[in-house]
This record gives sequence, C-alpha cells and structure tokens, in this order.
Amino acid sequence: MNLAYKHLLSAEFHPQSRVWIYQSNRLFSMNEALAIEDILNDFVNKWKSHGAAVKGAAHLFFGQFIVLIADNTDEALCGSTMDSSLRLIKEIEKQFGVSLLDRNMLAFMVKDKVELLPLSQLNYAVSNGFINNETLYFNNLAMTKAELEDKWIIPVNKSWLAQKLQLQSK
Repeated sequence: MNLAYKHLLSAEFHPQSRVWIYQSNRLFSMNEALAIEDILNDFVNKWKSHGAAVKGAAHLFFGQFIVLIADNTDEALCGSTMDSSLRLIKEIEKQFGVSLLDRNMLAFMVKDKVELLPLSQLNYAVSNGFINNETLYFNNLAMTKAELEDKWIIPVNKSWLAQKLQLQSK
C-alpha cells in the first residue's frame, strides 16, 4: 500500500493547525468513500467558528481514516465548532454503520495492509511476533498538522507504545 499522503495536505495551513483523526473499524467501500468525501467537503465548506468561516480541510486517507484540519492560528476555535465536527463524525458512524470513536482499537501496517488490533491484545501480538519495533503504527493522537506530517505513521518504537511495551531496539 502506498502510504504517501503528505502531498495532499495544503501548504496554506499553518503547521500548528488543529487536527482530529478518526479511524474506522473497517475499510470503506469505494461507493462509501466517495459519499463520505462529499459529506466531508460539504461540511468544511459550511464549518463556522464564532460565525466566521473556518479555514478547514477534510480527508479520507487509506479508505479508513477521516482527518479534519482547522487552521486556528488567527483565532481560537469555539466549542460549537468542535461540537459540530463531532456531530459530523457521529452522523457518518450512523449512516455507514461504523465505529470512528473507539480509541481502544489500534491500527498498524502489517503485510502491506491496515490491520486493527484491540489495545487489550497488544502484548499478545508483540510476544507472538505479529507486531515489532519497526511495524508502522497509525498514531491517531497527532493533534497538529506538523504532527500529522511527521508523527502519524511511525514505527512502533517511535510511538507511545514503545514505553508501554518496553520494546528493545534492534
């Protein structure tokens, strides 16, 4: 799988622009992905904060990750702005029968495919060799555009999981 995505992020957004990453519990079909992209584009075109348009963007990456970006460097985002984005995600969950808010599911690249693993099974996966230091992990905790670019898809040993698992470097 081609993991190139950075070229799709607009250079017009400040590196400290706020980012939210929502991971689906399954891959969207092509028809679903096209419909979701339309929903996301419609949302960002109408997104408001304090009554003013939000400089925002939305992406569906790898058919499974919804990424919302809001450039909040000129003005802080109001609570209703963030609430509206959460409502959008809940509407997508309902419409497409998916879970986008389960933070206990972790995503890894295994054999050129996004694989999901419950946090509770992480130690088992490591001890049985399914996950190792170099396995790519989708760090959905990235909060800024800069982190999205540099710290979203990273080897396990460069993530918060390394300390939790006490992985040894090769």
